[in-house]
Amino acid sequence: MKHRIVVLGAGYAGAFAAGNLARRLSPTDTDITVVNAEPDFVERMRLHQVAIGQDLAFRKLADVFAGTRVRLRLARVTGVDPERRTVAVTGEDGDGELTYDTLLYALGSSVDHHGVPGVAEYAFDVTGRSSAMRLRERLADLREGGTVLVVGEGLTGIETATEFAESRPDLSVALAARGEPGAWLSPKARRHLRLAFDRLGITVHEHSGIEAVEPTRAIAADGTSIPADVTVWSAGFAVHPIASASGLEVAGTGQIVVDRAMRSVSHPDVYAAGDCAYAICGNGRPLPMSCASAGYTNMQATAAIIARLTGGEVPITGLKYHGNHISLGRRDAIFQMVDGDARSKSLYLGGRTAARLKSGVLRTAGWGVAHPTFGMPKRKRRLATAPHRTAGVNVPA
Repeated sequence: MKHRIVVLGAGYAGAFAAGNLARRLSPTDTDITVVNAEPDFVERMRLHQVAIGQDLAFRKLADVFAGTRVRLRLARVTGVDPERRTVAVTGEDGDGELTYDTLLYALGSSVDHHGVPGVAEYAFDVTGRSSAMRLRERLADLREGGTVLVVGEGLTGIETATEFAESRPDLSVALAARGEPGAWLSPKARRHLRLAFDRLGITVHEHSGIEAVEPTRAIAADGTSIPADVTVWSAGFAVHPIASASGLEVAGTGQIVVDRAMRSVSHPDVYAAGDCAYAICGNGRPLPMSCASAGYTNMQATAAIIARLTGGEVPITGLKYHGNHISLGRRDAIFQMVDGDARSKSLYLGGRTAARLKSGVLRTAGWGVAHPTFGMPKRKRRLATAPHRTAGVNVPA
């Protein structure tokens, strides 16, 4: 009987992992199924561009996985039972259940409201395509002089505010931050960021944590009222409660606690990758939720799965950040180098060169997903799915 591998989620982590597994594991010994709620691959790092009205092409997952022997199941995950090794799903074909021998959990994250009153009712976000499209429709209706408030001083907040201000100079864009936007950047990079805010006409409300959102304004902790026809909430991410409800060991964040090989510490046939993995990197700190983390963790998880199923030694890949890429619209960006403790170095790159570098990163990530078996020609893909024998599958105890 074939070893059944089920991958939950076809975002950056899940899509890469599924293709890598299909390329490197024997088709006669393994069966690979990817479960995803959306029919398309969504470039989450570009959803702020979608929200402001830019037209981006979405890749059909059916086309992405065509000829790779990866089976795509369009459905929403509703539960995981790690004791029975089953996944409950619901979709157009109705409710169902998938059985696995190895599970790769890569369901990602969504917006974290932090319990702030009014966020769920009145705020928008760019953490998913449906929410980005809802925001897109609202912004399209906003007339000249309309006010947009972006809440959050992290990468998503900065990229969203600058993209909106550049694309819609007729709007009044503001950013509300609990501290200083880009406080982790080097002094020169912070100056570059402030100049970008000034150039784009963005009003920055520093040390203004938002404690309530209303239809036409947001209320800061000190009682200040900030006008906002549209409030965009980008103050952090949260993982889906499915993992904690399943009985898997999770951290306080709800992320699955994994060992250095991205294997669940409570259930050894479950691996996690991306935002839903609570992984400790080389500096002793948890990996932050980010696209870079998706890359590191999915490479480690797939390498571990392949090694264990082929009788090889489990390799340990690096979990080390080299820097942050921050888009500041289409023509400006910051690339901040960091050291082994994730502290900013004095070296940074800014301007058009950094923007081209960020664009290259996005194109590379998109190409990788569009070619899940890493550029294997279709003829070779067909040969790969033909019956043949390679290293046998050794199911771990």
